[in-house]
Amino acid sequence: MVFVLTNDDGIEAPGLQALRQAVGDRGVIVAPKQQHSGCGHQVTTHRPIHLEQRGVNEYAIEGTPADCTRIGLCHLYPNADWVLAGINAGGNLGADIYISGTVAAVREAALHRVPAIAISHYIQRKRPIDWDLATRLALRVLDKLLTYPIEAGTFWNVNLPHLEAGAPDPELIVCPLCTQPLPAEYRLEGEYLYYAGEYGKRTRDPGSDVDVCFSGHISMTQVKI
Repeated sequence: MVFVLTNDDGIEAPGLQALRQAVGDRGVIVAPKQQHSGCGHQVTTHRPIHLEQRGVNEYAIEGTPADCTRIGLCHLYPNADWVLAGINAGGNLGADIYISGTVAAVREAALHRVPAIAISHYIQRKRPIDWDLATRLALRVLDKLLTYPIEAGTFWNVNLPHLEAGAPDPELIVCPLCTQPLPAEYRLEGEYLYYAGEYGKRTRDPGSDVDVCFSGHISMTQVKI
């Protein structure tokens, strides 16, 4: 089984290395050279895309996460079994999936009828992420979802909670996407508006992915394109 691994935080990101550690030798990296957080499903068609091989089964792409999935599946590894994106440093919950480059990478895979999972890690109160713990939690997710039925044209969006030290292992909960908007507060200074929304104070539907993740559990949502 071959996993194409990508992200939107860039090929040097610790979350990508955590994901590679979770899948071991089955993982091949096709990731952006630079950070592309929040780029959505942008693709590159108006200029050449530089492809740099950095090692055995590791490629840095001068493009977006969706570009990486396209190149990984259509040019480098056409026989890949799965696309995995992450582990993103920050949540991708509810409305975030329309903005996220991480989620766009797996949405692109679903368009090609390749099963895919996006894994993100909610950050609470700007505390650092324990990447060893994130790897262990990602392994639990993969053990579950790689055997879970998935229909063509869908993908999984997974969010890991930010646990306190010594907290018990979180539950894995299949749940719907939250339908509430992201905070839309701004601070006015002269003629300039500065975004002032607080991610952790967003409105959440009971039982939705935001509610599950903010409550300290792993949210797993099957999304239809």
